Amino acid sequence: MSTTSTGHSTEAEAVAPAAASAPAASTSRGADPLLRATDLVKEFAVPGTGGLLGRADTFRAVDGVSLEVRARETLALVGESGSGKSTTARIVARLMDATSGEIVFDGEPVTHAKGERLRRFRSDVQVVFQDPYSSLNPRHTVERIVTAPLLYQGRQVPGGTRAFTQQLMERVGLDPDHHRRYPSQFSGGQAQRIGIARALAVSPRLVVCDEAVSALDVSVQAQIINLLRRLQREEGFSYLFIAHDLAVVRQIADRVAVMSKGRIVEQGERDAVFDDPQHEYTRTLLSAVPRIRPEWERARREAAAARAASGHAEETAKQTEEETT
Repeated sequence: MSTTSTGHSTEAEAVAPAAASAPAASTSRGADPLLRATDLVKEFAVPGTGGLLGRADTFRAVDGVSLEVRARETLALVGESGSGKSTTARIVARLMDATSGEIVFDGEPVTHAKGERLRRFRSDVQVVFQDPYSSLNPRHTVERIVTAPLLYQGRQVPGGTRAFTQQLMERVGLDPDHHRRYPSQFSGGQAQRIGIARALAVSPRLVVCDEAVSALDVSVQAQIINLLRRLQREEGFSYLFIAHDLAVVRQIADRVAVMSKGRIVEQGERDAVFDDPQHEYTRTLLSAVPRIRPEWERARREAAAARAASGHAEETAKQTEEETT
């Protein structure tokens, strides 16, 4: 892996741990990450190969992925469909086992955690899925859905199920009087808010958003993004945000990791990756989204002007120092 002068890293295939880049404003430089994944590999058997005695062919969906998520930050994992980003997210959340690699959460290895340790990890790490209707039990009321994680953990529901559910519904912008309704009685955006409320129920430290807004209309996407940002400010948790829509990523991410063919090819601070992409695949992704290019061009010009002004100021200060010595 190499690190560019812009402070972000590229690799053709980042198989080593992610190089540290500048932290988000809410994190301290040098602090240990909340989550570190190292050299994750996931292979799937190819159906119809191998025969009775032969070994089945395998497809490597995740190939040596290393990433870090710091406390209170949002790391966006982006790439085209089939790049391996959602598989990576499921491995990180321990919804799927890796073929190899290591996951460390808050300094403790959790790659092979079981029993009580795995239950605690799943309390700390919650997932908001792409399709709320398929991830919410259609036969359960909102009240039952939202309190299910607590009951799974064997924990009491603070204040009782109704009051607890209504409080969470208010926090995510839903009418608390609808706590007895079913998912099918809500719009897509409202159903996704139920999924977010369910994730909040156990006070997680990391929320994995797996394409959480990609199935929503643009106007609803903006509302959900604003909600996610507000909740992060209030609760202080981190996001691993899986997305293919770079316009959405620009709104929410602190740092960005770009995946292609199962590997991270570039990662760094959001503005560095967007304004000065180093990898050809990243440049291709950016050029394929013309509807937000004007904003990026303005940001790039402003960043260039700021760098030029900073360089001029440093040169002037240096000349002044030389003249006085």
